[in-house]
Amino acid sequence: MRNSILFSFIILLALYSCIERQNFDQYDDLEIIPTVEASILYIESPERLLNEIPGQDFYSQNFNFDGFSVDAFSDRVLDGFVFYEIENTTSKEMEATVEFLDEGGNTLDTQYFHIDPAPTPLVQLQVAYGTGRSIEIIKNTSSINVSVRNLGDNSSVSNLPDPKIIFRSSGQFRLRLK
Repeated sequence: MRNSILFSFIILLALYSCIERQNFDQYDDLEIIPTVEASILYIESPERLLNEIPGQDFYSQNFNFDGFSVDAFSDRVLDGFVFYEIENTTSKEMEATVEFLDEGGNTLDTQYFHIDPAPTPLVQLQVAYGTGRSIEIIKNTSSINVSVRNLGDNSSVSNLPDPKIIFRSSGQFRLRLK
């Protein structure tokens, strides 16, 4: 009898020591913050077209871009970066301007680029939002205006094969999902 009481006591002690209280509030403490990356703009123009356009302003385009203002993005974005790359294999010296615009056409942010004629290294720029510039710029962007201006003449031709200018931009942002 004494052994059965001792044995029962040891079993109860063993069972009690292995039980952990359940925490059903863990879901509330869970944070899900992925980083998403996507292309924003890609523009390419061969030098032949640059020479056909008279004057210095050879490109200006307003792109509707509601990707940033969609509630699924704008309500959850924490911070991020916009990356720009400009590759110029033409004989042209150029200036480029990129403007983020709100729904009313008001400028929220502007990036300016000076582009030397080829051969030049790849022009790269990284702009931080949320940790640098205000994340509200990104949240309120409805369109992007790109303007490129030729600072040289319209008769020179690069000696590189297939001369062109390529403008690329992409974004990388952290979103709070939970």
